[in-house]
Amino acid sequence: MTEESSTTAHVSYFMTSTGMTYTTGGHVTSSLSSGIEFYFQCAVLVIGVVATATNAFVIYALVASKQYKKHLLIVNQNVLDLFGSFFLIITYSVKLCDIYLIGSIGHWLCTILISESLWSCGITGSIINLAVITVERYLKVVHPVWSKKKLRKWMEYSAMAFAWIGSITYNMALVFPTTRVVDGVCYPYSFWKNKTDAAISIIGNFVLFYVITLLIFIWCYWRILIVIRRQASVMAYHHESAEPHTAQAQFNKIQSSVIKTMIFVSALYAIAWLPSNISVLLLSLNPKYALPGSGYYASVFISFMYVCINPFIYAIKFDPVREILIRMIPCMKTPEQGTENVTGAGIALHGVT
Repeated sequence: MTEESSTTAHVSYFMTSTGMTYTTGGHVTSSLSSGIEFYFQCAVLVIGVVATATNAFVIYALVASKQYKKHLLIVNQNVLDLFGSFFLIITYSVKLCDIYLIGSIGHWLCTILISESLWSCGITGSIINLAVITVERYLKVVHPVWSKKKLRKWMEYSAMAFAWIGSITYNMALVFPTTRVVDGVCYPYSFWKNKTDAAISIIGNFVLFYVITLLIFIWCYWRILIVIRRQASVMAYHHESAEPHTAQAQFNKIQSSVIKTMIFVSALYAIAWLPSNISVLLLSLNPKYALPGSGYYASVFISFMYVCINPFIYAIKFDPVREILIRMIPCMKTPEQGTENVTGAGIALHGVT
């Protein structure tokens, strides 16, 4: 047995966009039967179908409400989620077939589909794009004068392209050198030159796509909250004599919307990806650690559920999308248009997942 192949027995990780959330080889200890795994794969397939359908509906609503030109980054966010969800369906359909992999076709099926690299491209791009949306909202709210002078449309298009190109380049650069087919079985992200390279890659994924991203959310939304509170206080002061109740209601509405959005965005992302990232870190820092099968299935399932949740955020928080979706339900009527948001910051925040 070569040194490289022997490394596989100790460093065998299935990597997704924000960290290595799936493990193979000797790391996962489980008494679960193959039938349980089959039902797990079926459940993930259902998640993919639901996520694909809901993301498609949201994109339709954005186009039908003519909001796609105003919120290109949000459209790009949903397209990336749709891309990832669609390939989640394809990937787990292939896995359920349990194909014996041979030749070049088997190699490509393993590298592109079974490794979940295409799903990872979608979710990685989604995370990058979500961070870009957050920074964009931060600049427009906290630095409105600077953003009007400096931000241009080409920058928005460049950010959208970067989310796609950066994600695809990153994931393909990881999957091709570390994935092989052995005796008809796919071993994705398993063949590393040494354990140090694998550990560095795992920790780098965790820091880049979890810690830094979460810090961006917390910092930007906290600063937005401070600015909007200040703006609302000034507005309440100027309208105190003429419209005291309206000013107070506007202040409460803005503050509530910002706080809920900030908490939801940061907490949802943190909760959904924390179990899988912690499991992967434990495996990388302690090669002898044995991950229970139940823990593995739970952490991966929570991560996959993340792609189902984003579309519902748009349906609840983004007024134009909600109105279009309500019109699609025969038994419901479109509600009356609510009062307009008093600041551009409030409008912007309703579109953030």
